[in-house]
Amino acid sequence: MRQSGCPLAFGLDTFGDRWSLLVLREMMVRGKKTYGDFLEIDEGIATNVLADRLKHLETEGIISKSRDPDNRRSYLYTLTDKGRDLAPILTEIILWGGKYDKRPQARREAVNKAKKNRKGFEAAIRSPE
Repeated sequence: MRQSGCPLAFGLDTFGDRWSLLVLREMMVRGKKTYGDFLEIDEGIATNVLADRLKHLETEGIISKSRDPDNRRSYLYTLTDKGRDLAPILTEIILWGGKYDKRPQARREAVNKAKKNRKGFEAAIRSPE
């Protein structure tokens, strides 16, 4: 419930939980678009959690859902303008995680791309395709 009027609380309510951010990462950084794609993420999201987060992000206007023209039984999820506007936030989280996550298995591709060319990285993850 958004009762306080705080912009940070609004953002957290809209997109700020772990699974929503990971779905957005998959869409922006890895180009994922289908329910099946999201099920394959390294973090192992449960089907009920994924369905809930996709519905929430759609309700909030962060993503849109449309029938897959190649497979009418499935859907494609795409970022809306509102969703693409989260690119700088996602970039900052990626850079922050890259700075402080010192585990040897930490994935660094996105961190390295963002460090090398932040504006280009943001532009790439903002692009609709």
